[in-house]
Amino acid sequence: MHATKKSRRTILRGNLPVTLATLRRSADDIELFLRERLRQHIRTKTRNGYHERGPVKPATVHQELRVLRRMLNVAVRKKLLPSNPCSSVEFPVVIKRLFKPHYMTWSEQQRIERQSPQFLRNIVRILTETGLRINKELLAMRKDQVDIANATVWIPDSKTENGVAEVPLTPIAVDAFRNQLSLAGPGNWLFPSHRTKGQHYKSTKGIWRAALYKAGVSYFRIYDLRSTYATRLSAGGVADEWVVQLLRQGNSDVFKKYSQMKLAMKREALEQINRRANEMTIDQAPAAPVYGGFGTVLVQ
Repeated sequence: MHATKKSRRTILRGNLPVTLATLRRSADDIELFLRERLRQHIRTKTRNGYHERGPVKPATVHQELRVLRRMLNVAVRKKLLPSNPCSSVEFPVVIKRLFKPHYMTWSEQQRIERQSPQFLRNIVRILTETGLRINKELLAMRKDQVDIANATVWIPDSKTENGVAEVPLTPIAVDAFRNQLSLAGPGNWLFPSHRTKGQHYKSTKGIWRAALYKAGVSYFRIYDLRSTYATRLSAGGVADEWVVQLLRQGNSDVFKKYSQMKLAMKREALEQINRRANEMTIDQAPAAPVYGGFGTVLVQ
């Protein structure tokens, strides 16, 4: 939320071309501005004037554009603009690299879970089995949203309108939710904060980074477990349209960044096949893999 407020202030100060006259002409001005903004440096105000620091990060520029897009969507709804010019903006190549999520392999998941406390293991299994958004949907979840008997969870508030829905649970996800309910103790929150009484966990960045370090896995965002969920669905033969529905996305464009990880999953599958073939003796027959739920998590 702090980053969003900061980006909004940056936009309103004039760092992005938000005048209606400019926006009615074309989205080209926004694309040109993005490229120019990426070449700028951070300026901080001091007693002796402005001090120039390092270059502006691509993530900062992307956040500013996201805020601008939301502002213009409001303008479209109020009929101040016929359409949102940001919808046709092409991101510069340097920003496109931001959207390459990490696919967590089966072996990585096992190593991470071994080095994680129980509640983090529950989070990892829930995210890879449901594709929930970590902060807005899972950490802020109340116990009454979980229906173990019917194997569903209710999401009353989400990032998009399509995100508000009843989400089906796999057997692995049901077990993880049941385990977390027993860990949560009294109170309404499924993931209660141990630091602030009556509040829920706000972030898992620190404990997630520590678990990756102990497991010997290079850092990647815990949000990428949502991408892992989508990739495992797709690799398991689920149609792209259904994957988008299960992700509860507003449009199908976001699926493109998830499907690019299929190659990594295929390579891992080939490595497992070769490893099993090398370990087999002549008299042994290959064992059929056992899958659980949607086939998103392999039970080995």
